[in-house]
Amino acid sequence: MTQQLPQVPSTEPALSGVRNFRDVGGLPTVDGRQIRPGRLYRSGHLAHATEADASFLATLGLHTIFDFRNAADMRLEGPDVELAGVRNVNLPLSDPADGAEFWRMVRDGNLDQLRSILADGKGAGRMSASYRKMIKHRTAEHSQVLHALADDSVPALMHCAAGKDRAGLSIAVSLLAVGVERDAIEADYLKSNDPHRRYLIRRSDNSPAGMSPEVMELLSPLFDARAEYLHGAFETIEQTWGGTERYLSEGLSLSPETRERLRARLLD
Repeated sequence: MTQQLPQVPSTEPALSGVRNFRDVGGLPTVDGRQIRPGRLYRSGHLAHATEADASFLATLGLHTIFDFRNAADMRLEGPDVELAGVRNVNLPLSDPADGAEFWRMVRDGNLDQLRSILADGKGAGRMSASYRKMIKHRTAEHSQVLHALADDSVPALMHCAAGKDRAGLSIAVSLLAVGVERDAIEADYLKSNDPHRRYLIRRSDNSPAGMSPEVMELLSPLFDARAEYLHGAFETIEQTWGGTERYLSEGLSLSPETRERLRARLLD
């Protein structure tokens, strides 16, 4: 059963042009500590941040923003707003050519085309596969993020487009590295389903037919945060490395000293 997370002061109402923003502070570790508030944030993209949003983000004292979007994402939404004195690191966790036709169909396809690529569990299957692929094949990028956090890059904000998949998995890996409880990681991940956090779906046909209940149902696996996706990532860690410790030490090249510095940076 997923546990109730500790309540921490919410900063979310301050943002109007950024979806899915939150501080992961307060999440408990297996050894009785917790993520220190104000150290690690997550969100959707910052391309549509308003002037007020940017002013609010500037109050967080951010050192680094990790943007996991690829070039295709940036062409669609635009670059992040610039925040003075904040380092921006673009570290794509997906190839824009990988699935380009699929995502074109998601945006532009008619109902029959959407049925062909998403019905009968195909949409959810694609999402689960993408999580497994990121765990297996993006170890260099996740290692880079964790080493940066251990060195000097906090407070940090991690985001992708919607803030639930690439950023959600990167946050999950970061939380695993400092010993946060699996149930707490999952509960935070699933917060991306809250209506006010969800990515606003953009389609070329935004008519009632183009955004019909059946279309939305077909698209839902792509825009949901589902526990099965995260479980697939955890299963891939077990299947590939035999457990979290070997994943961190061998897959992500984290030494005990680096993990201790990471804990010092992120934990109370």
